[in-house]
Amino acid sequence: MTYLECVPNFSEGRRGRVIDRLAAATEGHGVQLLDLSTDPDHNRTVLTLVGPPAALHQALLCLYDRALAEIDLKEHRGVHPRIGAVDVVPFVPLAGASMATAVQAARQLGQAVGQRFHLPVFYYQEAALRVERRNLAAVRRGGLTELARRLAGEQGSEGWHPDAGPPRLHPRAGATAIGARFFLVAFNAVLATSEVVTARRIARHIRQSNGGLPALKAIGVELAGRRRAQVSMNLVDYRRTSPRQALAAVQHQAKKHGTTVSETEIVGLVPRAAVAGVSASELLLPGELPVLEDRLARLVPELAIS
Repeated sequence: MTYLECVPNFSEGRRGRVIDRLAAATEGHGVQLLDLSTDPDHNRTVLTLVGPPAALHQALLCLYDRALAEIDLKEHRGVHPRIGAVDVVPFVPLAGASMATAVQAARQLGQAVGQRFHLPVFYYQEAALRVERRNLAAVRRGGLTELARRLAGEQGSEGWHPDAGPPRLHPRAGATAIGARFFLVAFNAVLATSEVVTARRIARHIRQSNGGLPALKAIGVELAGRRRAQVSMNLVDYRRTSPRQALAAVQHQAKKHGTTVSETEIVGLVPRAAVAGVSASELLLPGELPVLEDRLARLVPELAIS
């Protein structure tokens, strides 16, 4: 049987009972919930699901249905960029599955979401139908306000049409981005300072778009609940930049700005190859390394990852 990983990100990280109901919406469809990561400052929760494409399709439709009932973006506040209640839904091929299978799953879900929930849907990365939408940051650019302008084709905007669904934002749930991609490592470094300007300067220096490390995206954000600043990173190809290399770059820049990295965090799960030869303590993680293969061995033993 072909299995995919799916990592839906939804815009709720503070209301525990709501998060529980959203996670529960994915149950009973033949998929396995491997991980739930939530952050109140980002006001965001990330699920890691594994299952056959058809089972994931049904589970995700239930997640969208629940999210539209529970989340109103007009009332949402958080430091993480977002365009939707169910903000991002990437499919990742596991052993025995092809990227083409992940792309097909993404586009089938997008068509169903657009029709059923009247949400504008944008395909990204390998599922993109337009080269300018491959990068998720291009879809999110300017947030909901700018996306609404692009959808409306207002003067000064290039005018976009969604890949599925209506050409206007949903009044409560905004829009959604659905894609297919390689494994992504969401890796955050918490600084020993509350100066968010320092985190932003470090992020600007290390990210690929500004000439920094390859396959690394980064932003600086404030963690008001912890009175700390954070360099929030996405390693979109750990084979080009690993968590160890990303941490070293942040530490180097932090020292230049008179601070240090107090701890790090990995959001979701990480392939073993991404952290080969490095321990949790070396990465300044307060807990164990959340390795995808270890979680699969416990919860989906019939699936072997090469």
